[in-house]
Amino acid sequence: MTRYPKSGRGRKWTVAELKAIPPDWRGDALRDGDGLVGAVRSIASDSAPRVHFRYEYKRDGKKAWHYCGTWPATSLDAIRRARDDARETLRRGLDPNAKREADRIEAREQVKATLAAEERRRAEDASVQDLYDQWIRDGVLRRDGNAALKRSFERDLLPALGAKPVRMVTEHDVRGVLRALVARGVNRTAVEVHRNIKQMFRWAEKRQPWRRLLQDGNPAELVEIAKIVDADYDLSNIRSRVLNDDEIRELRDRFEQMARDHDDAPDKRRAARPVEPETQAALWLCLSTLCRIGELLMTEWRHVDFEAGTWFVPKENVKGSRGKKRDHFVYLSPFALRQFRALQTRTGKTRWCFPGRDGESHVDVKSVSKQVGDRQHRFKRRKALRNRRNDNSLVLSGGENGEWTPHDLRRTGATMMQALGVMPDVIDRCQNHVLAGSRVRRHYLKHDYADETKQAWAKLGAAIEAALARRLRLVSGST
Repeated sequence: MTRYPKSGRGRKWTVAELKAIPPDWRGDALRDGDGLVGAVRSIASDSAPRVHFRYEYKRDGKKAWHYCGTWPATSLDAIRRARDDARETLRRGLDPNAKREADRIEAREQVKATLAAEERRRAEDASVQDLYDQWIRDGVLRRDGNAALKRSFERDLLPALGAKPVRMVTEHDVRGVLRALVARGVNRTAVEVHRNIKQMFRWAEKRQPWRRLLQDGNPAELVEIAKIVDADYDLSNIRSRVLNDDEIRELRDRFEQMARDHDDAPDKRRAARPVEPETQAALWLCLSTLCRIGELLMTEWRHVDFEAGTWFVPKENVKGSRGKKRDHFVYLSPFALRQFRALQTRTGKTRWCFPGRDGESHVDVKSVSKQVGDRQHRFKRRKALRNRRNDNSLVLSGGENGEWTPHDLRRTGATMMQALGVMPDVIDRCQNHVLAGSRVRRHYLKHDYADETKQAWAKLGAAIEAALARRLRLVSGST
């Protein structure tokens, strides 16, 4: 049924009249004049009715409707203005509904354009932190799951440059980060950070949006690290330190003296703690097996066969490039075997030969190197680190031969093998070096040198024991 205001046709509905609409008017049409028609919808007992208003018009000889709003959510004034706008659109020869759809599309496109502009702005202002996050996630995967790389960047790079837009990073910014490291006395860290920054930006240069932001090139490539590190720093990092027999004996004596001093101390809580037996075992194994310290610290007890006298190093623990790494078998000399047996009495109930504090994994692969370095503080160009040992208890030969590292023990053992007449090819295999020569040669020459390497390790173990025993005979007064 079509209904009109009480005041009669040609008059408009008032708010009071709409509020007074009875429930039985549901579905009726309310004429408001000038083509505006309202349809009465559901009426709740405790609220005003809802009236959907539409503008009625003809288009191409057919009746059409243009929605103008629902009262009371939309006021009558707003509904009538919508009707008036539709009439004006119709007078201009346009369909009001088509215009509404066009306006909706235009608004949607404007939103898209705004979002695209914002996305471009964000891309233009993408920071070093944004680049680092994507690179770590998609661009680099190192053996430790990028743990060391994350620690390095979060400590040395991101605090200084993380918030800076990539497009604004210059060689001077990179140089400033590296100079700060050198000022701390960590030249090697500066070299590593420089290499890692270059790798990150090289990855970015090949991908959008980073490629667009690096139109001037990789800023780290313009930095000459040789002009930043200390003048006496060996950039080739080719160390030649070899411990002589006296220093090997002195190292053993230092371990024993520190243990005695601690045992004799009246207050052991304040006394300097000796080097942990696990660390001592790791150092003697580096010397007697020519292993890399990191590979040793990742060892699981299932890799050590006491009955066969062997230690298996799986290729996933081996340092080197993918595709060139291989499993490695070490034939343990009696000296090396004793180190593992002593170690087993302390950590044999765990999965790892060198378990971490939580027991869920091995210790950090740099932990032994840090312990040795902390006890040769005189060679460090940095301030004493908190919660770390900062003494000279492991300085050998009064410091005349310089600092030594666990890796120097690997070199020392190899040099001792050479002095014992072991052939270089056999020493290479004991060190698990990638074999030299053509691919064809490596493919066809398959002799594993098991007998030769076993004899070489046995000779080395005997030589180490002889070097240590000479001091014992002197102490006892024997010849």
